[in-house]
Amino acid sequence: MKRIISVLSVFVTLGLSISAAQTVTPFEDDDRAVFLGNSITDGGHYHSYIWLYYMTRFPYMNLEVYNAGIGGNTAGDMYERLDGDVFGKRPTVLMVTFGMNDTGYIEYNGDDAAGFGERKYRECKRNFEKIEKRLLGLKGARIVMIGSSPYDETAMIEGNTPLKGKQQVMDRVVAFQKESAERNGWEFVDFSRPLREITEREQARDSSFTLTMGDRIHPDNDGHMVMAYLFLKAQGFAGLKVADMEINAVEGSVSRAENCTVSAIGKDRRGISFDYLANSLPYPMDTVSRGFGSKRPQSGAKELVPFVEEMNQEILKVTGLEGEYKLYIDDEFIGIWDGEELGAGINLAEITWTPQYQQALEVMFLNEWRWEIERNFRDYAWMQYGFLKPRGLLDANDRRAVEAIDEGKAKDIWAGIHRDNYSKLMHDNVRKARLDEIKLLQDRMYEINKPVVHRISIRKK
Repeated sequence: MKRIISVLSVFVTLGLSISAAQTVTPFEDDDRAVFLGNSITDGGHYHSYIWLYYMTRFPYMNLEVYNAGIGGNTAGDMYERLDGDVFGKRPTVLMVTFGMNDTGYIEYNGDDAAGFGERKYRECKRNFEKIEKRLLGLKGARIVMIGSSPYDETAMIEGNTPLKGKQQVMDRVVAFQKESAERNGWEFVDFSRPLREITEREQARDSSFTLTMGDRIHPDNDGHMVMAYLFLKAQGFAGLKVADMEINAVEGSVSRAENCTVSAIGKDRRGISFDYLANSLPYPMDTVSRGFGSKRPQSGAKELVPFVEEMNQEILKVTGLEGEYKLYIDDEFIGIWDGEELGAGINLAEITWTPQYQQALEVMFLNEWRWEIERNFRDYAWMQYGFLKPRGLLDANDRRAVEAIDEGKAKDIWAGIHRDNYSKLMHDNVRKARLDEIKLLQDRMYEINKPVVHRISIRKK
């Protein structure tokens, strides 16, 4: 029988207070979470990292997450594609973020930086007010405003002169986003201030530090993981463990089993063994830099925020042992710890070669593959809304569209870059086949993310 474990029931079971830490309602079973944004969303990973958390922490929950970002977009651009590209995804939860492109660029180093910033701010606010009216009429979806990740004005980056004053205007955009959320009863998460605090802390040690890929704009994979952490923390997940078990080796009994089941305990003169079934999988951290222009992996976020300490604890504690012991899971050698260390507890979620971590890695790699295909569709959407719609060719998907791209690609480098992708996805059957691939990957992820029983053995060395 399928076991459905809701986020709420987990909180209740663990005795945690949702309202004390939570500012954004956790996603629910059958939610369709859509992230609307610019290139930071379009080419970024924070939404896929959030989904991966749900797939590993709540493996019996059915959730779908959609990328609705397009590179270069302002709030005005997002308004123009709400119906076809955003509402068409039928969101039950819609995250909205913008501001980086709205606030402009090189003019901050011109003669009228203050005047330019004021004009861009007012333009952005006018465009958002149009979005706001549409969102107020959107039925069946709750809205979460996200204050944009910041522009890094302070990193010492060779060959990249910072745009002084841009972040100040972005701060004003975040402020009216928050005001709108409060006025309309929406939810709000701020990425800007926490990311800047991290940046200031790290730059005090290394002036060249940046959470971006070196362009001052786009967070790298570690930055996106920090953003995912901030979002999940706003949803109240700090303190929610993968599992927490304590075994009394002297008595051969279970002292604690949190979010897991421990059974079939056996002990002899060499040690103790038992069956372990968790309700969750550990959260896997990618150690490879992925995505266009990225330089750093997701796992680097562990050095920046306490994600592991707050949200990725799979604790094994065994009391009453003396001397050194070998730990096996399903006959797989995991490592050696002494009785004192085992009595204090070890975090299995940090050990990448456990069977459960390897299972979670399979989910992560399938999710990454899904992300890559979805990115093809985002490039297709850029072509539709950023290039073809202004030419009256939205959804033309024919020779006229390709001819327009070929005619305009000399002046628009991105049109040339996305031309091949568009020429494939313009065909209905190609799009359907690619969507089938995504569906196949999603189905497989939800098949393999279910925890299984493991036999843990702790044997005297």
